[in-house]
Amino acid sequence: MSGELLAKGYEPHEVEKRCYASWIEQGLFSAEETSDKKPYSIVIPPPNVTGVLHMGHALNNTLQDLLCRYRRLKGDNVLWMPGTDHAGIATQNVVEKKLAAEGRTRHEVGREAFIDEVWKWKEESGNAIFKQLKRMGASCDWDRERFTMDDGLSEAVRKVFVDLYKKGLIYRGNYIINWCPRCNTALADLEVEHEDKPGKLYHLKYPFADGSGHFVVATTRPETMFGDTAVAVNPEDDRYKGITATHVKLPLTDREIPIIRDEYVDLEFGTGALKVTPAHDPNDFELGKKHNLESLKVMTDEGVMNDGAGAFEGLTREACREAAVKALDEQGYLVKVEDHPHSVGHCYRCKTVIEPNLSQQWFVKVKPLAEKAIAAVEDGRTRIIPEHWTKTYYEWMYNIRDWCISRQIWWGHRIPVWTCDECGMDIVEETDPTVCPGCGSTHLTQDTDVLDTWFSSALWPFSTMGWPENTDLLKTFYPTSTLVTGFDILFFWVARMMMMGLHFMDEVPFKDVYIHALVRDEEGKKMSKSKGNVIDPLTVSDEYGTDAFRFTLTAFAAQGRDVKMSLARVEGYRHFINKIWNAARFSFMHLEQPHTEIDYANISLADRWILARLAETTAKVEEAIDTYKFNEAAAALYSFVWHSFCDWYLEASKPALYGKMGDAAMESTRSVLYRVLHDTLILLHPIIPFVSEEIYSKLPGTEGSIMKASWPVCDEFAAHGADAVAEKEMESVIAVISGLRNIRSEMNIAPSLELTVEVQAETEEMAALVNREKSTIMTLSRLASCEVKLTGERPKGVGTAIVEGAAVYVFLEGVVDFDREIERLEKSIAKSEKAVAGLEGKLNNQGFISKAPADVVAKFQAQHDEAKDKLDKLAFTLQKLKDVQSN
Repeated sequence: MSGELLAKGYEPHEVEKRCYASWIEQGLFSAEETSDKKPYSIVIPPPNVTGVLHMGHALNNTLQDLLCRYRRLKGDNVLWMPGTDHAGIATQNVVEKKLAAEGRTRHEVGREAFIDEVWKWKEESGNAIFKQLKRMGASCDWDRERFTMDDGLSEAVRKVFVDLYKKGLIYRGNYIINWCPRCNTALADLEVEHEDKPGKLYHLKYPFADGSGHFVVATTRPETMFGDTAVAVNPEDDRYKGITATHVKLPLTDREIPIIRDEYVDLEFGTGALKVTPAHDPNDFELGKKHNLESLKVMTDEGVMNDGAGAFEGLTREACREAAVKALDEQGYLVKVEDHPHSVGHCYRCKTVIEPNLSQQWFVKVKPLAEKAIAAVEDGRTRIIPEHWTKTYYEWMYNIRDWCISRQIWWGHRIPVWTCDECGMDIVEETDPTVCPGCGSTHLTQDTDVLDTWFSSALWPFSTMGWPENTDLLKTFYPTSTLVTGFDILFFWVARMMMMGLHFMDEVPFKDVYIHALVRDEEGKKMSKSKGNVIDPLTVSDEYGTDAFRFTLTAFAAQGRDVKMSLARVEGYRHFINKIWNAARFSFMHLEQPHTEIDYANISLADRWILARLAETTAKVEEAIDTYKFNEAAAALYSFVWHSFCDWYLEASKPALYGKMGDAAMESTRSVLYRVLHDTLILLHPIIPFVSEEIYSKLPGTEGSIMKASWPVCDEFAAHGADAVAEKEMESVIAVISGLRNIRSEMNIAPSLELTVEVQAETEEMAALVNREKSTIMTLSRLASCEVKLTGERPKGVGTAIVEGAAVYVFLEGVVDFDREIERLEKSIAKSEKAVAGLEGKLNNQGFISKAPADVVAKFQAQHDEAKDKLDKLAFTLQKLKDVQSN
């Protein structure tokens, strides 16, 4: 318990460091493996072990932390499971670069020594992102930190592989896969990033073998022609129905290839004649299987032409394209070349253009798994929020292709398949075999590939909790409650967790999937290093404080809308944090001891009103968080704290707090102020944990951390008049005060000058209300006198404000020097008119508009709008003065 006053100014860095250390020391983030409390669990989307905090992480983890802190305050047993992903390709690239700087390669080092190097790097540098998440206030259960390559998860991975293999859901086969020539590994479809690039469409002659004519085929990749094994046309294509030739001569080679007919060929694309290259195009691969075509691989895994390319052997694919086109032109096979922008796939890690590559790989047969995952969303066991992402999920799942899970790298879970060197038998077991069960040989060789990183991540919701053991943690917290993630990994990760969770746990892995949008720059552009518009979250926290940053992220996290991040907005919410701090400092002057019991018999209208607003805000915040409308929760809190509590209630409570209304009124107002401040801090805590903790810890009567507090329950307020009636009455009082303040502002009346006022009410009830609350109205409006009467004639020489239920008149004779004020306004108007005219001249100058950069034009437009608004206000005020003077 402490009545210690708060420091004059809020210093976020000192507070954040101290608060977080205290939370850790007290074990406040720890989940209970068994408990009578309602379980609530979230598994963190595991950041790559190579990762550093970016804006996407900041938003994602702020929202997860908000949910977890909220559920703790609601009394739940909360588990927020932290961990990192081993990020196979990315981590191997990092360590390979480190070795290269030392003049070594992984092949020189050898596989085992290289893996040791990776583990060493991981221990030294691999958990930087956790420190950064702690800076953001992340309340993960850090004692349970997991890693996709740790022993327990590795055991789970092997068990899953063996189980799926033995059920026929994992198989090995030749298939067209995405291949990165730089990383020298297969990539899943989802690991390929597509970019629209300028390209060419080459029209080539393929002569009929019988000399009766030729096809013209169109291709974007003439270097692959050496792997052509057919030309296909649509049987419904009238252009080719009369052709009797059965084969064509393949240009630049001595081969003949067959003509096939298939409905797959697009009648509209190119010439309608399609070169078929089964080893270098996934669609051609399927066509080749259907027509029993040979698959000829004409490139090495490094993207270099092999002996199948004849005279072009040894050239890179890019050099071969250039050389082949030149040769085709020289030999009369090149008909024309057209510009043809098209989508080009790139490796998501190194950005190299990927190559469709025929290769022997391991695959998961996903269709049977996907059917269960589709049904789980259809029947509501798992909800996807916002709902429109459900359609995207279905589209992908209904059209899902088998998942290539083998990667030709060293860092990762090595595929648990051994081949007998003697008899060729494959052995797939959870423990390393030593003897071939077929022939008894001890000469066994393990597959050199590792599993796709997403294979282990797909098990994350249950493998992190101890599966395959049926642990207490698993029994308590699986299925998890909520998954918070970005839309970019809806298929990479979310869909695969659904499939694996349902198969191995017979339950969905999570009940709700909340998909947040992207964080963009203030102009709505995607952040990228090349654009120079990346905002570093840690820099923002350093400059403005973590709470201001978190509130900004939350305030703009509207469903289905990207977050436009600007530092001006963070600055605005820093003012909000300071507003809370200063309101608490004022409150502490009157709360030297706990005031936990409200004296409802003596509470004022302002007291009843703020309690009604507190109850309403509590309900709004609760509903907003429960429905993942985080921006609405932030908006409700901002409005309540800034406008209701600070702007109105604290001002309205001053007469009572300073003893002007008697001891009973002072004590009852103190009790209301205590309750409102106490509960407001709890409502704010999930979003701004540090400042709320610091103030709460110094509030008299509190014990321990705010994290141990209970979510506010405001049911009793309405029974004591803190309800809609109090809100309506106080809103009428606020309208009268606002009207008086507007007149003071419009007439340029000094704040210190006390005014004489007459309020003409339309009803007896309104008159009685204003009379009852006259003290509040006079104090907050600085009035010398306030007469209340029923509606009558408008007095002369008054400024007027019309509010609902009353007319408010301020006597201006002797208060305003009309002639002098009119002269001042006319001078200001003339100056403003000149400024507006100058800006309009610029904006109406088409020469200027057409040549000036867009941001310069926008700046002048903003200046014009501001100047015009000022001119309109000056003109309005002048007219009001003249009206009063002539009245």
